[in-house]
Amino acid sequence: MTSPRLHNASWPGLVGKGPGTPEPFFDLDTMIKFTVAARVDGKGFDGLDLFLAAPLVDIDSSDDDLKRLAEKLQANGLVTGSFVAPVWGGTGGGSAMGGEEDRAKFLVQVRKACRIAQKLGELGVRPDGVVRVDSSASVAEYLEDPAGKTKTLIATFREAATIAEGFGEKLAAEGEICWGGMQSWKKMLGTLEGVGKPGVFGMQVDLAHTMLYMLGYNAPEDRILPENFDWSDQATFRACYRQLADALRPWLLDFHVAQNDGTVKGQGSHDKTGRHCLPDDPNGKLDVAWCAQQWLAPDGVPTKAVKHLCWDGCMFTNEVMEKPETWNSILKAMKSVQAVCGWDE
Repeated sequence: MTSPRLHNASWPGLVGKGPGTPEPFFDLDTMIKFTVAARVDGKGFDGLDLFLAAPLVDIDSSDDDLKRLAEKLQANGLVTGSFVAPVWGGTGGGSAMGGEEDRAKFLVQVRKACRIAQKLGELGVRPDGVVRVDSSASVAEYLEDPAGKTKTLIATFREAATIAEGFGEKLAAEGEICWGGMQSWKKMLGTLEGVGKPGVFGMQVDLAHTMLYMLGYNAPEDRILPENFDWSDQATFRACYRQLADALRPWLLDFHVAQNDGTVKGQGSHDKTGRHCLPDDPNGKLDVAWCAQQWLAPDGVPTKAVKHLCWDGCMFTNEVMEKPETWNSILKAMKSVQAVCGWDE
């Protein structure tokens, strides 16, 4: 078997969609259908990572619900891996840098997510993975009191990591610019170091989101690329990209393959975040395989830091998601990453 395995993500059917947005939700059965239909050179996805919120997977699923979920995955030839914990106010959580009540809600959702992760491991459909979290707080909330908010965030994350340890789980904070206290590479690094639990609390790198760190959106003071950068200057881009990857790679626990056109998009609860686009989009700014290699095999030898890769294409339109060629192009890009960062087991 070639590692890392290739997983699709279920949350593009939910994030940025639903009431108050232009797009209705896709449920889990639809996301499974899209996933199992994809084929490149006769091979498909190995798994599907999960968002633990209805209408995908309810965070309050019973043991019987989870047994049925495991059977559904097995029937479709899939495993699962990393899970998104619904830590935001609209899904039952609260700000990790907020007051006592919000922080308590945040930690309850982490506990519930870790319990589901552990249970699906016991049911034989989750060989590895993390539980994904973020601060559930806006950049504006963080800017009210950067020092104080960071201190509270670190304390909440440290408590969450202790909960995860109790379940034999790991937490990964997503490198996404819309989350307060995590909106730049320096602020993310400071938060990770403040929590101080490497191997238990780390980072989820998403190629589309993390690239925005280089441009200083939401934190201009931490920009890496020069102002008015010329995207044809690949030598400068690659030097700056290596700087970013070298700084954060020691904390990597989970990895998302993605493409980005260098712009931001806001929809639903996501404000000013990286715009995912298809891997072969002519406006895409990333050499996906090369960028992934800087995180996963920087000297040409796989670090084996992650056992599976996940595609993330949040806020694609439903029209794009309903096209079979969309998922085939995604799978092809995933295989290109596996080719330069993978190993045989």
